[in-house]
Amino acid sequence: MISIIIPAHKEAENIDFLVRKLSGLTKKEPFEILVALSPESQADFCNETNENAIILKCHKKGRASQMNEAARIAKGDVLAFLHADVRPPETFLLDIRRTIKEDYDAGFFSYRFDKESLPLRINSYFTGKDGIFTGGGDQCLFIKTEHFNSLGQFDETQVLMEDFEFFKRLKKHGLRYKIVKNNLIVSARKYDSNSYLRVNLSNLLLVVLFKMGYSSQKLKTLHDKLIRTPYNT
Repeated sequence: MISIIIPAHKEAENIDFLVRKLSGLTKKEPFEILVALSPESQADFCNETNENAIILKCHKKGRASQMNEAARIAKGDVLAFLHADVRPPETFLLDIRRTIKEDYDAGFFSYRFDKESLPLRINSYFTGKDGIFTGGGDQCLFIKTEHFNSLGQFDETQVLMEDFEFFKRLKKHGLRYKIVKNNLIVSARKYDSNSYLRVNLSNLLLVVLFKMGYSSQKLKTLHDKLIRTPYNT
């Protein structure tokens, strides 16, 4: 079974849409959907969401904490961490299972944005390459549950970059991973509230500072100064 874990903070509309999308995927691969809500989030979802997903009101706010809490009750032999504003392809589950059967321990997806522009297409192109930005949350990490647990799960002290920090450990331990070249569709809402140049330069700066060893709290403070996220307040 594949356990799809969706961390969310005040994302009711996106959650309803995503659960409906996931519920329509192939039944050839067993799966479950776990929505890991922050303590401040209201669980006011449509009936379809309540029927098809396990809604978990987490004890601690923060993506790392929320994803870990959901992972601890997940039943699948594979965990897939999917952001609420990301849309999976029709072959999402089959792509994950096929990758695991190819003897990979983990994987990610390439993605494109839900809006078309040359700059965004350039960004999308590089998500299919193994490079400095590989391992970001929008790429939907999936991993064998046994390896997720053996690596110690996500570091809950990481208030930002928990995905990159986990990927760093994944590589250090020599786990085999693959980037699946089947695009997720990611919301471009960050670019609606900030310029393309501002987002890209900020992301580059944050990743470089992370690799230099800056604390996640300092990175979070800097991120909040650089990037406007009115949709997530």
